[in-house]
Amino acid sequence: MEKQTVFDLSFCTLCPHECGINRYTQTGYCNVGANPMVSSIFPHKGEEPVISGEKGICNVFFAHCNLQCIFCQNHQISRNTKHGKNWLTDTKIIVDKIKSLLDSGIGMVGFVSPSHQVVQMVEIVNSLNKSGYKPIIVYNSNGYDKVETLKMLEDIVDVYLPDLKYYNSALALKFSGVSDYFQVASKAIKEMYRQKGSSLIRNNEGAANFGMIIRHLVLPGHANDSITLLNFLAEEVSAKLYISLMSQYYPPAGLSLPNELNQHVGIEEYKKVIEVLEKHGFRGWIQDIESNQYYRPDFESSTPFSE
Repeated sequence: MEKQTVFDLSFCTLCPHECGINRYTQTGYCNVGANPMVSSIFPHKGEEPVISGEKGICNVFFAHCNLQCIFCQNHQISRNTKHGKNWLTDTKIIVDKIKSLLDSGIGMVGFVSPSHQVVQMVEIVNSLNKSGYKPIIVYNSNGYDKVETLKMLEDIVDVYLPDLKYYNSALALKFSGVSDYFQVASKAIKEMYRQKGSSLIRNNEGAANFGMIIRHLVLPGHANDSITLLNFLAEEVSAKLYISLMSQYYPPAGLSLPNELNQHVGIEEYKKVIEVLEKHGFRGWIQDIESNQYYRPDFESSTPFSE
């Protein structure tokens, strides 16, 4: 049965910015109208093993974002001032491209940075379902999501893959332009947990069918903020959560960054965070400290991530 949205883009309150504008005639914070705006669709094998599987996941990278992180590795497509000449804005073309990848044997579709294009995402999923395609749907967001929007997605999203970026509001304001990041994201995480719990249900091939994985990127010089976040998750949500702890931070070329972000994460500070992760007994994945050399996308290329 077709999934129905409860949001009207003529008065957009999809994300925490709650611009309240008519996206059929104008744009708000995200600078995206009523049509989808997709930068890339391709198989991606660089995700967590239960997300990628052997054949990878069909990732749909939405353009623009409801956060403007100054260090974003996807800045070529996430900046709300940018417009790519080859970006896809026709739902049928987007759906047909996804179908072609699903026909190759891929069983999962990941929507990357969907928070500001949830209505468009649901339309894409509905179109796939109407055509007889029932892939596992992965919602890969920055964590800056509204609880009311997430409730709308309960029967649509199979796996939540949110970031949890900051605990400290001053850091969130400095690096991502919003001071209420933790207040909003912590409520979003709790809603995702209400929907999916701490289990991660997998199929016979080991790919996730249902559940939640929380990603956290350790930033150079801010291990203590990472530790505070992990303590919060253990004490206020569950120590049985699946966590993907990432050391892949690097200063993207061409960005003007403060000195503290013009370096990689040190091995000793990363180890401090790992110790707290293990102390709480979280399940999940830890990256090698050298990962900052590998995850460097180029969205000017037809294959942004070299696999």
